[in-house]
Amino acid sequence: MLITMKEMLKVAQEHRFAVPAFNAGSGQLLTAMMESAEEKQAPVIMAIHPDELTFLRDSFVASVLYEANHSKVPMVLHLDHGASYAQCIHAIQLGFTSVMIDGSQLPFAENVALTQKVVEAAHAVGVSVEGELGTIGQTGNSIEHGTTEIIYTNPEDAKTFVEETGVDSLAVAVGTAHGIYPKGFVSKLKLGLIPEIRQGVTVPLVLHGGSSNPDKEIAESVKLGITKINISSDIKFSFMTGVQKYLEETGFEREPNVIYPSCIRLCRATIEEKMKLFNDMDKVKYFAG
Repeated sequence: MLITMKEMLKVAQEHRFAVPAFNAGSGQLLTAMMESAEEKQAPVIMAIHPDELTFLRDSFVASVLYEANHSKVPMVLHLDHGASYAQCIHAIQLGFTSVMIDGSQLPFAENVALTQKVVEAAHAVGVSVEGELGTIGQTGNSIEHGTTEIIYTNPEDAKTFVEETGVDSLAVAVGTAHGIYPKGFVSKLKLGLIPEIRQGVTVPLVLHGGSSNPDKEIAESVKLGITKINISSDIKFSFMTGVQKYLEETGFEREPNVIYPSCIRLCRATIEEKMKLFNDMDKVKYFAG
């Protein structure tokens, strides 16, 4: 059941759970996500980064739309970290039901102006928009990139940003970083910012860079009001670990349908860990359809 992000997160906010946004950078990851979502009755967001879309080609979107339209599980097709107006418009034309415009590294006024422009175009055709305020860190091993210096989201600026842009959800910076955290990397989360931001804005809040933080912190962020959490690196790591394990134990194999089933199972285990952690399982019942 293909829906918009606004519809998805409205329900998540009402029932106090977070929906995982999985970056499924291949058909096998899409399969893993859909199988887990249907078995666990867990709403999902299929996120595709512009770099992933270039690799997958526009035709891949038709497969995602088919899966969504032939499932009873609510699903959003979301452009992750759109860097320009043109990228967002392209995604909308392909059938995405949600786009993110990431102007977080621009000066505040420029971020507002760019986000306003995307919101105006997207809302005209019923597509949801996620904006970002503050910056997400980087570990150097993720397509989502980030910055070396994290700028935490200012609650007062968040209120102004949401009011002036009309975004449907807001990605906030509380100290997370994209990618798998390398040895010795310690994130400095300020979870207390979440309720402060929550007091000033009514739109759902989004947490990026959720792969490597301790489960306890992620679970707490959901309790404090986060309703969407982006997971990319963890599921890809599980899948590729499966590929490596298969080849080391079995040797060369040319047939993808022989190699990938065990890799999909490993990926699903990680997906379902996140669904449980975010309190996302068995939430399909809250959606009409």
